[in-house]
Amino acid sequence: MAKMLPRRIGVADDPTALQPSLNDCLDTMLEQAQPLMAEVVQALVRGAAPVGPQSVGVFQQPGIQQAIAALDAQAAAVQATYQGELTRIAREGGGKDQVPTEVLRYEDLQLFGDDELDQSIEVARALQEVSFAVDDVLPTVDALVSTLLGWRTIQPGLNPLRPEVFVRALQSTLAAHVPDAQARETLIAPAAGMLGSQLRRLYRELSDWLLSTGVEPAVPIGGKLQQGSGAQGKQAAGSMARTLLTLDRLRKLLAGDFDQPGGKAEFLHTVPASMALLQELKQVDTLVKRLEQRPKATPAAPARPVAEHEPAPPLRLGHQLGDEVLRLMFETLAQDERLLPGYKEQLRVLQPVVQKLAQQDSRFFSDREHPARQLLDRVTQRSLAFKRADDEGWSRFLDSVQYASRWLAGSKVVDADTFGELLAHLQKVWAEQDQSVRQRREDGARALLHAEQRNLLAQKLAAEFAQAAEGLDVAAFVADFLKGSWSQVVAEAQLTCTDGSDDPFGYRALVDDLVWSVQKSTSQQRRAHRLARMVPALVAKLREGLARIAYPAELTERFFDNLGALHAAALQGAQEAARKRAAELESEPRPAGAEAAAEPWLADSEVQESGWLGEDSLLPQELAVAGIPFEDSGPAEPVAAGAGGLRTGTWAELVVEGRWTRVQLTWASPHGTLFMFTSLAGTAHSMSRRTLERLRGQGLLRVVADRPVVDDALDQVAKAALKNSLAKE
Repeated sequence: MAKMLPRRIGVADDPTALQPSLNDCLDTMLEQAQPLMAEVVQALVRGAAPVGPQSVGVFQQPGIQQAIAALDAQAAAVQATYQGELTRIAREGGGKDQVPTEVLRYEDLQLFGDDELDQSIEVARALQEVSFAVDDVLPTVDALVSTLLGWRTIQPGLNPLRPEVFVRALQSTLAAHVPDAQARETLIAPAAGMLGSQLRRLYRELSDWLLSTGVEPAVPIGGKLQQGSGAQGKQAAGSMARTLLTLDRLRKLLAGDFDQPGGKAEFLHTVPASMALLQELKQVDTLVKRLEQRPKATPAAPARPVAEHEPAPPLRLGHQLGDEVLRLMFETLAQDERLLPGYKEQLRVLQPVVQKLAQQDSRFFSDREHPARQLLDRVTQRSLAFKRADDEGWSRFLDSVQYASRWLAGSKVVDADTFGELLAHLQKVWAEQDQSVRQRREDGARALLHAEQRNLLAQKLAAEFAQAAEGLDVAAFVADFLKGSWSQVVAEAQLTCTDGSDDPFGYRALVDDLVWSVQKSTSQQRRAHRLARMVPALVAKLREGLARIAYPAELTERFFDNLGALHAAALQGAQEAARKRAAELESEPRPAGAEAAAEPWLADSEVQESGWLGEDSLLPQELAVAGIPFEDSGPAEPVAAGAGGLRTGTWAELVVEGRWTRVQLTWASPHGTLFMFTSLAGTAHSMSRRTLERLRGQGLLRVVADRPVVDDALDQVAKAALKNSLAKE
């Protein structure tokens, strides 16, 4: 029998030696894949024994025994399959082919087929078993692997060795070697439990090894607020454990299977709202055909008079499920720490009105564009602008929500049109309140868009100017000037030109003259006459161009002082003096902004309009006021995904003038190089992608909500349904 861990991962006897990399960590863990799976198979074999201390009753069924015997007979192939699957998933970072339970969302539940639903429950049951076994050792592993990934804060979802990865490999292995679905469903939970006990030991040894080599664990994201934190719905989910709600019933509710025959039975109302996604998945025809082939409901019998003391008929299953969905959704919102107490009180007023509507119109559950869903979503998202009850604009916002609650509660007729009219009214009120804010935001976005266009064009021009000076004896500070400041001047001239010329003011043509004037070999007396005639016009043109982009006066004068000294030496015909002066200039520290930098350059007017935050905007003393330790880690590494995955509309918190400020990502440039966050008061805070990633990496910008809060609450409904499905016999 293959033994688990034929050698211990061990501990380092020299912590000062070279620390392991992420690849070293992965290689070490993947070496244990075959022994890990061998132990699982042997445990199943022991459970299938007719007698013995480890015998399992359910394994005595003929079909299960045959499946286990087949696994034992193919032990080598099973181990190889598991290692292959685990290697593939781990090397992909665990980010592809996500576990359905990991990304289970309410809005996607309508797209699940029966097989996918069964697989989701199957994998979730296995993950539950493994999680129970490793919960106490997993946080340390997450912290250490996050460090190897380059994060200062713990990022459990990015850990390529998280339990979900091992569970997915197990599920794929059983699917390949146990073709019978019923046998596989019986085996996966016990197999996962055995996997979990071995994985716990493996995790512990991995932690000991990494700690002994000097790897410092990452720290939790500051405070209770966590990056990408969704609604906190644990308590609410627990209250649903004894209800009707299961995953298959929730899916039927979304598909309209519980609609009243006499109600709104239009076919299109039962089709999921995310048709674009269905088109991409080529599932529209299949879905429509499946819905059309559902058994037709028999016509409702004529209503008979109800006796005076006859009890009311019980609610239909669809109504009961709808009530449970809404109750869980509102309970989850009530527990969400991102929402202020005053707003939660208004949600309690709205709940019975929404419940009444949903009983009449089941499209509330399946249609994201339903006016009632839209109203809840828009109001809740706007409430995220406020972190405290004393924030500017909170009272005015709460008044508008209270008006809406009273109006709905007092309405005799509550239908989709009622919610639509109210939403239109609220949006009109908010638009009037936000008029000046919107204008400032548009001005800032316009300035940033122009800056991005100029910087992208300047990058191309910088490469062209570098090629023009290539191989020539040009002073380094001049080469930096051409690639940095002057490329911005030429780019600005081209962007503002209206006649289509690529050099409307002659700034581009000036490059050749400037390069000629500062070549060290040109400081000969016979060329001094031409240089004397050229310099005044050259300097005037350079000053004119720099003034056009409002280039900082200090940097402008420094450049011209250096350039003048070089020209003066050349005009005097002193070749050696010119060479000496050029060497002195090259040895001097180069001024900030004199060369092409990773950070885009903005003019003063663009900085003011967009609230620009440069890399040096957050000073140590400001961070100390906010209670945040300052650590200058140097330039941030670029991240593959634009804005670290942030989408327009994301709410976040940013340290501004020593305090956390609630802001929303309201604009991102087309090329993903510039981003603007604004508060509800209209204050803009814009930054480059480089600065954004650096602030996120240092924990100085943290995500509050990257998707609608109501969607998060409905996702808790789906997770509660999944939990109930797991408990279902």
